[in-house]
Amino acid sequence: MKQSILLPAAIALTIAATSCEKSRDLTLTVENPSAFDRHELASVSLADITSRTGDTFSITDAEGAGVPYQITHDSLVVFAVELAAGDSAVFTIAPGASTAVADTIACGGFYPERYDDFAWENDRAAYRAYGPELQARGEHAYGYDVWTKSVAHPVVARRYRKHLTSPVSYHEDHGDGMDVYSVGPTLGGGTAALVDSTGALVYPRSFASYEILDNGPLRFAVRLTYNPVQFAGDSVVEERIITLDAFADLNRTEVRYRGLSHPAPIAAGIVVHRATADIYSLNQYTKSATYADPTDNPDAGHGTIWLGMVAPQADSLALRPLPSPAGEAVAHILAEGTVAPGESFSYAWGSGWSKGFVPDSITWSRLVDQAAAAIDQPLKISLK
Repeated sequence: MKQSILLPAAIALTIAATSCEKSRDLTLTVENPSAFDRHELASVSLADITSRTGDTFSITDAEGAGVPYQITHDSLVVFAVELAAGDSAVFTIAPGASTAVADTIACGGFYPERYDDFAWENDRAAYRAYGPELQARGEHAYGYDVWTKSVAHPVVARRYRKHLTSPVSYHEDHGDGMDVYSVGPTLGGGTAALVDSTGALVYPRSFASYEILDNGPLRFAVRLTYNPVQFAGDSVVEERIITLDAFADLNRTEVRYRGLSHPAPIAAGIVVHRATADIYSLNQYTKSATYADPTDNPDAGHGTIWLGMVAPQADSLALRPLPSPAGEAVAHILAEGTVAPGESFSYAWGSGWSKGFVPDSITWSRLVDQAAAAIDQPLKISLK
């Protein structure tokens, strides 16, 4: 089985141990091999640590300050690093309980009170996937929704509470951002779909069930499972694992299809709206794309929502017009590739906001380029 391309940051891990004894301090070195500064999560195997420290341990930086960490569902230890271009940092891992506590930055949850929405966020942006109750109402909102943010702390739960219990609508900016992105019957901000023999997208509609795999404070991950659909003679069930880290501009997503009997065309996409239909870029070399979305009301002063996608497994990127316009939606930017039985199609997608943390298109293009480079050149980690 081919492994996912979008692996955690600590892909380059070497372990040099002089003894197999437990209860020994470990030295962890993290290197930034890139020509740009990086603020992200580094990761190391939990077993590689606990086999030497025992089940409890602490991480401290070079100054002796405690470093908060999170243990993920796939048995990784993740913690924040901030490194200048070409720089490195040294940490000590010691036996004993950690007292360092991280603020919750990446988190999410299920909101049955709003037609079974599932929403998640980090310090940069928030996102929503539509659930079974909305589908049961006959609405056709397929793709990911984008909620803008201009503050780093979590806002989603409070927005839902106020939107549903008071006249404070999350479609208006009350000082921390809002929901002004238009999805409709499209792929929205970065959803993937199979492509049939006519070239049409097989929209996944709303998820049928969810499983939260990680819920902060530093990494959020959810598995969304969809109802079976008929595709080329197969009854296939789509499963997505979406991961959003603290400080990240893009979500990592792995899509696979149970029941698929042969390789199938797949495309991950960003919807394009009429008002800014020509404000996009495609980089065939890095398989990355950016788009400037006008928000759901271009004349209302809501700013610009920047969309981006990096799809290393894609064969090509293209702008594909919709068969017919869906409201103001006129096209998709698609990263087109193939998914094989038992394998996943992995890519990254996300957003920024001109009234939040991404003031202009130059900044957004740089951030997406750096995200693509970081996937290709992960942090280097050594443990000894």
